[in-house]
Amino acid sequence: MTFSHFWILHLLWLLPIAGFLLIICKRQKKRTLAKLADNELLFRLMDKEIKERAFLKDLLLLIGLGCMIFALAGPRWGNYYQEVSQKGVDIMLLVDVSSSMLVQDLKPNRLERARREIIDFLRVVQGDRVGLVAFSGAAFVQCPLTLDYGALEMFLNAIGPDLLPVPGTDLGAAIDTSLSAFDFKAETDKVILLITDGEDNEKRGIKACKRAAKMGVKIFVFGLGDASGGPIPLGNGKGGFQKDFDGNLILSKLDEKGLHHMAELTGGVYVRSVAGDLDLDMLYFDGIKKRTKAEILKSGKIKLYEERFTFFLLAAILFLIIEDMLGTSRKIT
Repeated sequence: MTFSHFWILHLLWLLPIAGFLLIICKRQKKRTLAKLADNELLFRLMDKEIKERAFLKDLLLLIGLGCMIFALAGPRWGNYYQEVSQKGVDIMLLVDVSSSMLVQDLKPNRLERARREIIDFLRVVQGDRVGLVAFSGAAFVQCPLTLDYGALEMFLNAIGPDLLPVPGTDLGAAIDTSLSAFDFKAETDKVILLITDGEDNEKRGIKACKRAAKMGVKIFVFGLGDASGGPIPLGNGKGGFQKDFDGNLILSKLDEKGLHHMAELTGGVYVRSVAGDLDLDMLYFDGIKKRTKAEILKSGKIKLYEERFTFFLLAAILFLIIEDMLGTSRKIT
């Protein structure tokens, strides 16, 4: 026998306490009656049969209480196996960690907004395998496709501009790295979720999107930033912003036109982060879920136990009914 809530069995310590309280009550009742009548009269009124019946009532009450505690603990014995399956799609998250993602046109900055959006996203994904690719001037798989969203969140917390020493933003390298992380032998739909401000310094993003489209991979783009742009922090902890050779501030602007085009090439959708921390969730439900087909990603059998609490519950009810039916008063003839 096993219990689903084993800790509840500690309440069984209440039984001796309840028994002790019943004894105290009996003695208190006896002392009260002694004040109303002498011992000879009490002996005649409270014969041996009535005393035994009172003891039996207390015993049944304690047994019923014990059965209720066992029922609450969730006793289980016997088991069976049930076939289960998990359906979803493969989603590779591409997160831009270049220095331009530190621009504060989104509070607190673009990268932190992306991190928060992804954390919310992981709360709503429905059985999909999700992986993580970090990129700037180069790209690498930070976390392979997994159903363990907790592990992926740990990798997500480690990303930042200092993660990759290569400056710039190479969208082509990011997409190619994601494509190499998919298992194309599997029949599941494959999705790339590109999270970036859209500055493709190497100008290879469009070609990579065309390759993805030929391989049947849809790219959904989540744009971060403002079209008017913002200065890029130096990121050295001393403050200040990046400047060009002429001493002018370098502004990072969201390239919505280019990102729109990349999404359209593969049958995906482009969304800009404007409403808050639910934008990525909307892209998931209104874009990815509607344009992909979930396939079985994981199947197997799970062991389930037969719940047997009803036996103890019925026993408790039976004991309490019998206890209530037993009377201790004596008929006077």
